[in-house]
Amino acid sequence: MDLGLRDRTAVITGGTSGIGLASARTFLREGAYVAICGRNAERLDAAVKSLSTEGEVRILAKSCDVTKADDVKAFAAAVEAWRGKADILVNNAGQGRMTTFATTTDEMWREELDLKFFSQIHPVRAFLPLLEKSDAAAILTVNSLLALQPEPYMVCTSAARAGVQSLVKSLATEFAPRIRVNSVVLGLIDSGQWERRFQAREDKSQSRKDWIEKLAASKHIPFRRLGEPDEVARSIVYLSSPAAGYVTGASLEISGGVSRFI
Repeated sequence: MDLGLRDRTAVITGGTSGIGLASARTFLREGAYVAICGRNAERLDAAVKSLSTEGEVRILAKSCDVTKADDVKAFAAAVEAWRGKADILVNNAGQGRMTTFATTTDEMWREELDLKFFSQIHPVRAFLPLLEKSDAAAILTVNSLLALQPEPYMVCTSAARAGVQSLVKSLATEFAPRIRVNSVVLGLIDSGQWERRFQAREDKSQSRKDWIEKLAASKHIPFRRLGEPDEVARSIVYLSSPAAGYVTGASLEISGGVSRFI
């Protein structure tokens, strides 16, 4: 199926690893131009080298902290100079904080809310003028299942994620019909954080496969494994593409069936 992405421009925050990097690679394979950003210069360089193996170089990479408005404005200016407009914005930057209510300080609350909200707000503000130049503009937010199914050990992250999900719905209404706004809500996806936890495991004789299976069982994941970044990337690319032209304000759960709500 032709997704209609040939020569379109996709912007991805947090594009240096995991889901962001997998999404960038998938957009490139569909013929799009891709702009990525990240805070770590070494990881940014490594991402560019990895993506450059896809053939024709259609990549822009910039160092950017999405919580800093000036950084994001500079990133948007670079994209405008490069391509003149943007068709797709994937807001992917973010991380989790494992705390309970009792262990979450005021500073932690402020840091978490600042990261989760302004990693959405700053890119949307900066890229809105470029998206408005597109005839098939889309914003895609990468969110967590915690937004809809909070966990007791991730209290402030769950609350912030829920707020972001509300923001997605509000923007979908406000920006219609010119710009579509959707989200994916994720369960456990195999990424750098899980690799770090595997390396720190107590039983060093345990294989990664066995460790993952035990983790999935403890989390009651029906698929008995973690999701792969490429599986998420394919959904992101579809929802962002003209092929999903009548989809807005929607959220797609990618969790291996772990959710308990209807």
